[in-house]
Amino acid sequence: MTDLDNVVLNFSASSLLLMNAILAIVMFSIALDLKIRDFGQLVRAPKPVLTGLVSQFVVLPVLTFLLILIIQPRASIALGLILVAACPGGNISNFITHRAGGNSALSVSLTGFATAGAILFTPLNIAFWGRLYAPTREILNTVHIDPLQIGLTVSLMLILPLILGMLLNNRYPELADRVRRPMQNLSMFIFIGFVVLALAANWAFFLTYVKYVGALVVLHNALALAGGYTIAKIAGLSEYDRRTVTIETGIQNSGLGLVLIFGFFNGLGGMAVVAALWGIWHAVSGIGLAWFMSRTVATR
Repeated sequence: MTDLDNVVLNFSASSLLLMNAILAIVMFSIALDLKIRDFGQLVRAPKPVLTGLVSQFVVLPVLTFLLILIIQPRASIALGLILVAACPGGNISNFITHRAGGNSALSVSLTGFATAGAILFTPLNIAFWGRLYAPTREILNTVHIDPLQIGLTVSLMLILPLILGMLLNNRYPELADRVRRPMQNLSMFIFIGFVVLALAANWAFFLTYVKYVGALVVLHNALALAGGYTIAKIAGLSEYDRRTVTIETGIQNSGLGLVLIFGFFNGLGGMAVVAALWGIWHAVSGIGLAWFMSRTVATR
């Protein structure tokens, strides 16, 4: 594993552009569930939303950094963990929350707020926590990432489609109702297919290094889920809302992470394996947790 920090995955500029477009479509389909009035949730009941945002953008990065200090993984792996922790909630969190019997409205609101907040907090967390750990600081000094450029990338991929989807849902609700389910199913199918093809193009590399990263990704994801549930319980949220905050914290937008890795870190191997494994494992752990939670009705 001595060369993992220097290995670059096979991923062309056209593939990156395609992935940007796919993520934009995914976010547009999610936004079809959002209405402008949903953002009034922050005014009507700010504590669950604020708790969820703090859990995602503060608690998870702190826990990630502590994990890195304890395990001390290679630089590219550590930076991959930091980058995933800096991303907003993942595309499937709303579906998993619904299956878990959690607060779906809160989940949708958190998706919107976290996506908007990612413009500021994603590059800020990458730069801040990445520079506190000496090995990852060396990578950041080498690649010279521009937080403003990352913010612009997040805006074009996530915020613009979010706004367009919400506008369609608010101005043409009947049309949004008709296209919502087909769009969501199609976008997830395309996204999964693209990830599979990207992994296939780097399959030999993936198989070589997955054994070094797999257990760490599973541990990191478990820490995210546990951290989300704990902070929600400390905040005094109901079980209904705790389930949502737990899932929103443990389901990260690893697709965005991959775009940032290939766009700003030249497809650095350790980072890419972490993000790809997260994209697979968080779906497995999230669905498993949803099944477990759904066995009991959450108190509101």
